[in-house]
Amino acid sequence: MRPATPLDDFLFDLRGYLVLENAIEKPLLDELNAQFDSFPRDLEIGAWHGGAQRRDYNQFTGLELHNCIEMGGGFETLIDHPSWIELARHYAGDEKSYVEGVFIDECIASIRESGGHHPVHSGGWRGALRGAYGYSNGVFRCGQINILLALTDIGPGDGATMVVPGSHKSNFPHPQIADFPYDVDKPMNSLEGAIEVHLQKGDALLFVDGIMHGGAARTNTGERRVVIYRYGPLWTRTRFGYEYSAELLALVTPSQRLILEPIQPCHPGDNFIPTETPAPTK
Repeated sequence: MRPATPLDDFLFDLRGYLVLENAIEKPLLDELNAQFDSFPRDLEIGAWHGGAQRRDYNQFTGLELHNCIEMGGGFETLIDHPSWIELARHYAGDEKSYVEGVFIDECIASIRESGGHHPVHSGGWRGALRGAYGYSNGVFRCGQINILLALTDIGPGDGATMVVPGSHKSNFPHPQIADFPYDVDKPMNSLEGAIEVHLQKGDALLFVDGIMHGGAARTNTGERRVVIYRYGPLWTRTRFGYEYSAELLALVTPSQRLILEPIQPCHPGDNFIPTETPAPTK
């Protein structure tokens, strides 16, 4: 397990993100790319590929399969990958509280081709608590930590993720951006203060959802392939109401199940008394 270091904490607090180099091993990288190869590129919006549903954020963001953990294989391995699971618990797991632990509230497999981009969003100014950045009394209290895993090299022209460092703590709106909702037609490339975060395949970008972020316009040919897992406190729920299947929950390890279903549902008539679940086994 990769724990947070004092330098991690300093840079994460200062910038709002960390780059995790060589986050996954080559066999897992190859397995995930093979799964991406099998995605039907002509899948209609709302249609399902296994247990994942195509739900593009808008017409510019490319093919996006939500609930991708249900496709199994490498996506299951990523649930509690040792390169980032301790970091997720440290920053977004209500550490040193009575409800320690994390929950994956969104998981997406994304393919973007030439011409695509993702508009800028989030930021500290009027940010939602769901993705807010917090630090108090010696502990982090972030509403959501994102892991963006690169399956292809992402450099200039590849549609890299862009961030505005430090904007997770901003008390003012960016003067170049209209009030919410942001202009989805406008790429983030020209936004003052924004930088591209270039990654090699196998690297991961960890960032608090409250930082201003988006995707640069992709001008190169080929595909930008990323997997995004969003971790939040164990008492949260999936963003769009997706529920993990009984088959998946029975298949994963006990530690992984405590991330996917940290609190066992209790229905009228059930013969057990619900309790708060401890943090997943490390």
